[in-house]
Order: sequence, then structure tokens, then C-alpha cells
Amino acid sequence: MAQDNLRPVIIKRKKLVGGDGHHGGAWKVAYADFVTAMMAFFMLMWLLNATTEKQRKGIADYFSPTIPVHRVSGGGQGALGGQSVMSEDTLAHDGTGASNANPTALNRARGEVARDETAALEAIAEQLAADSGESAVADSLRDHIRTRVTDEGLIVELFDLPGSPLFAPGTTTPRPVLEALSGMLAEVFALVSNEVAVAGHSRAHPVVLARNPVWDLSTRRAQAMRLQLVGDGLGAERVQRVTGWADRRPTEPDRMDVRNNRLEITLLRSGAGSR
Repeated sequence: MAQDNLRPVIIKRKKLVGGDGHHGGAWKVAYADFVTAMMAFFMLMWLLNATTEKQRKGIADYFSPTIPVHRVSGGGQGALGGQSVMSEDTLAHDGTGASNANPTALNRARGEVARDETAALEAIAEQLAADSGESAVADSLRDHIRTRVTDEGLIVELFDLPGSPLFAPGTTTPRPVLEALSGMLAEVFALVSNEVAVAGHSRAHPVVLARNPVWDLSTRRAQAMRLQLVGDGLGAERVQRVTGWADRRPTEPDRMDVRNNRLEITLLRSGAGSR
């Protein structure tokens, strides 16, 4: 009788799922964005390889955020045709702008003048160079000279050497080596009519000096070089400026090196003297 009252035992088993539960579909969105970006990248690579420069320009104009009347390719003939500062075909005719591809006549002329002037400066530098077979400089003077052509013009550096200074120590009295260099420069500079600038530089002195002479000495030596050049035949009106830089622009790592005692005579490019 007791067995009839027994109820059956029902065992429920729950399946446990590991992890933190459902994450949603955010990863699918991120993956889709990645695939789209890669597709766009490969399409871009294909377009760059399969199109001409003109076609690429047209595609770039199509996606330009500017309004149509200001697009490079949008210049029409009507009242609202418009112009663009990027339009070489338009601006090259009215003279308000151009590029290397389509220069205006004025810019083309300026470029030719600049190239001719650079060639003339380089020819003078070659005459002064130590490795030139037709150098205008005597062998004993070559070691004192260094030249370089810059945007400002042809810079000729004359510097002291150990045992062979340009000036008597601590003075503005030119030594024979500087007199010879000045005469040579005046002769070579006579080949052109460019203006001239003279700058003096000095080596550094020990800080224990009560009175540092570098400013006064560099300025007075630049002035002495100007007088020397004029005396050797350089037109006085060609000299546009005379400056002294003291020891502020050394060329040698050791600021007290005698090579920092130097003069810079610059054959200026056209218009550079008024800058």
C-alpha cells in the first residue's frame, strides 16, 4: 500500500551555455564596413592604373565639394561660366597666373632670365674654383677661397688659414694675400654688372676678455674689404651693403678656429640688393 503512494521522481537537466551570453550582431557591421573599405581601396587602385591623367582629373572634379561654377573643368561660355585659379588654360591667357606646364609669357621670360643669370654666376664660380683648368686664381691663393651659388647669388668666402691670415692680427690692415684676392675678384666681377654685398665674420674669443672685439672688428674688416675692392676697380655704386656678423655664424665646429675669420663677398642676383 505504501508503494502505491510513491510518486515518480522527475529529474530535469539544464544545459549550461558558456560565455557571457549573446553579443548581438555588432561584429557583422564592423566586418561589413571592413569589406566595403577594402572593395573601395581595390577599386581606387584599379582606377589609378586603368585611367589616363585627364580621366582622373575628371573623376576628381566630379567628387569635388565646390560648386559647379568654380570647378576646374566647369568653365563655360555663358554669364555663369566662371573661372578658377586652378585653370591653366584660362589664366594663362589673361596673364593672372600660370604653372610650369603652361607658363605665361612674363613668367617664361623671368624663368629664362633666372636661368641665364644662374649660368653666369656658375661660370664665375668655375673660374674661381680650385679644380678648374682655367682658374683665374693663383695656386697660392686657392686654399683661401670657397664659393657657392645660392638663391641670393654667388657667395665667395675668403678665410684665414693657419699662418696665412687675410689681415694683420687684430687689425684691419690687409695682408698681401688679401690684396691679391681683392684684385682678382674685382677683375672677375667686371664680367657682370650685378650688385655686391660684403660681410665680415670673426672667430670667437675667450669669454674672459674684458672687451670682446668681434663686432667692431668684423664690421671694420668688411668696410676695409669694400674700400679694397673699389680701389681695385669695382664700381662703388655696385656695393649695396656692408655688414659685420661678429662670431655669430661660424663655419667651423670650433668657434675659435682661425677659418672663422672670413669675408663673404656676394655677387647678388638681379633685384636681390633691395631685399
